[in-house]
Amino acid sequence: MIFVGLSHKTAPIEVRERLAIGRERLPELLARLTAQPAIGEAVVLSTCNRVEVYASARAPGAARAGSAPPASPDEELSLQNEALHAVAAVLVGMGGDAVRGHLAGRLGGEAVRHLFRVAASLDSMVVGEPQILGQLKEAIEIAREARTLGGKLGRAVHRAIKVGKRVRTETAIGAGQVSVSSVAIDLARQIFADLAGHTALLVGAGEMAEAASKLLVRAGARLLVVNRSPERAAALAREVGGEPRPWADLERAVVDADIVVSSTSSPTYVLTLDLVRRARKARKGRSLFLIDIAVPRDIDPAVNKLDNVYLYDVDDLTQIVAQSMEGRAAEAARAEAIVLEEAQAFEAWTLERALTPTIVGLRARTRSILAAEVERSLAGKLRHLGPAERQALAVMVDAATNKLLHVPTTRLRALARDPRVADHVDSLRELFDIDGARVDADAALAPGLAEAERAPAEGGRTPLPAREAEPRAAADRAEGGAPPRQAGPRASAAEDHGVYARQPGARAPSAEAGVLAVANPAAAARAAGLKEA
Repeated sequence: MIFVGLSHKTAPIEVRERLAIGRERLPELLARLTAQPAIGEAVVLSTCNRVEVYASARAPGAARAGSAPPASPDEELSLQNEALHAVAAVLVGMGGDAVRGHLAGRLGGEAVRHLFRVAASLDSMVVGEPQILGQLKEAIEIAREARTLGGKLGRAVHRAIKVGKRVRTETAIGAGQVSVSSVAIDLARQIFADLAGHTALLVGAGEMAEAASKLLVRAGARLLVVNRSPERAAALAREVGGEPRPWADLERAVVDADIVVSSTSSPTYVLTLDLVRRARKARKGRSLFLIDIAVPRDIDPAVNKLDNVYLYDVDDLTQIVAQSMEGRAAEAARAEAIVLEEAQAFEAWTLERALTPTIVGLRARTRSILAAEVERSLAGKLRHLGPAERQALAVMVDAATNKLLHVPTTRLRALARDPRVADHVDSLRELFDIDGARVDADAALAPGLAEAERAPAEGGRTPLPAREAEPRAAADRAEGGAPPRQAGPRASAAEDHGVYARQPGARAPSAEAGVLAVANPAAAARAAGLKEA
């Protein structure tokens, strides 16, 4: 998996709003991404503080002839790097050269860990805010509808949802009011000390505006609501006890308000310099406080130059956020530990899953040899045996295969994190002639494999027509249900040296070895000109 994008941590708001994209345009962006030859699947997470692409490289076999040799580690690494560059190119094409130096990127296990941190709200501007899980679920659903999400990436994003839920269940990171809206109202309290007796104007009636409206009314403020949809403005005002105003009266509402909180989805400024200048004149010297929590911004930043006008945008809320985090630092540390544990477990599962073609091939090869010897005996000295005896011999062959390969299979999985795993896999395939053996691998597996291979990713059926297997489960059935291995520490040697070294003249490792042979992810991102997330 790869990740490329920008957030409040890597880019100021004037850069972030260049990539701000509404829900209705996400399918178009997803189509542009997956139209790139290097990109196989994609999900786009677009919020007020981030636009991030999570993608998987197109499978090597997608561009190969049916009998072509599997990808080598160098080819596998090249595919991931091509995907990384392709995503970055699409985002730069969308936002212009100004976004290039602010894009962050990661691949492999570090991309997964970043996704898990995002889902756990550890990467949010307001750590612990609950909205991110809903936003991620929506991003997954949009990708599913656009047919850009398959089993490979689907497993990672659905696991991220589970990680986010686990963090919220097992920690108190979301205790209290934790959202951009709540921080904006905290700022209003700092300005006025007591909001009772003051008038607040809410521009917009979306999710963030609704949250802000409840907090403002609870604090005792008189609330005005202006929205392009008069029905929506009236409904929100009625819900919280505020006063709706028509869109045409926006300027008059600004004149009447002490504080304005704006959070629309407008692509252009809602409160322009001229509008605020006229409102300021009509206010006859009364100070006006504006809080813009929209991305793209609703309020022209030039209004900050006007006397007695004070503008705050989402980037200005950082100091308040830092103060609110002090009380949740211990919970955030617990959440980080959960994310690390989940990321390591997912990576271990992914690495072991990559070994399954070799495990299946080894089983198929072994069973075919045993079955051939039994058939030879049944055609000779044992030809007098009846159907029952022949069936007993077939069962014996399956049992012998399972027992014979249980230890090698278990130890092979245990080597998944060993930097020498590619050499071990290569030697195994060479010694048992797995690539050259003419055996039916599917026939070597226990009944039910086909159903397991077609099983959708967690959370529902994937729309891609491609056959996405669950090879680990299939191999477990094949060997008699060996228990899963616990995740262990990451192999630092693999991180430090990247692609596994091969001796001159050695045969290229198998496809699954290539999956494991990933270069240092941080170095790969830097080579693509991307920041750390």
